[in-house]
Amino acid sequence: MSKFSLEKTVNAKRETVFERLSNYKNYQKLMPQHFPSVRVRSVRGNVSVVEEYMNLGDRELLIMAKHVTTEPVLHEVFVIGGDAKGSHIKQQFIKISQGTRIIVDVDFKLKGKMKMSSIFGKNKIEEDYTKILDDFVKIAEN
Repeated sequence: MSKFSLEKTVNAKRETVFERLSNYKNYQKLMPQHFPSVRVRSVRGNVSVVEEYMNLGDRELLIMAKHVTTEPVLHEVFVIGGDAKGSHIKQQFIKISQGTRIIVDVDFKLKGKMKMSSIFGKNKIEEDYTKILDDFVKIAEN
């Protein structure tokens, strides 16, 4: 189990940052190195169920995720199946004078062999997720 929080300041409008980080449909196109496959299974209003292959450092995770959005302030990901079932990621988007502050709370719950590696590599999981978030920030600023 790995719990951590990250905070980033992005030099872009909140609406733009929210759109880039919460638009899971484009994850595969924007960041194939982190999301080699994304398949939308169901969409109902602001709730979607998505099958995702996610590369977290040297780990490839297959997850079924429920994305819940409250535009443009909140994007939550609840992992409802797969290698990280029970995980939760909460992204908050706060408008500031310099652009947007993103606050991300992550609670990863990995299964099987990945669970053992997470016990010994909590900081590695945080570093790997930070790389994904940094790539999102670069995309939002461009």
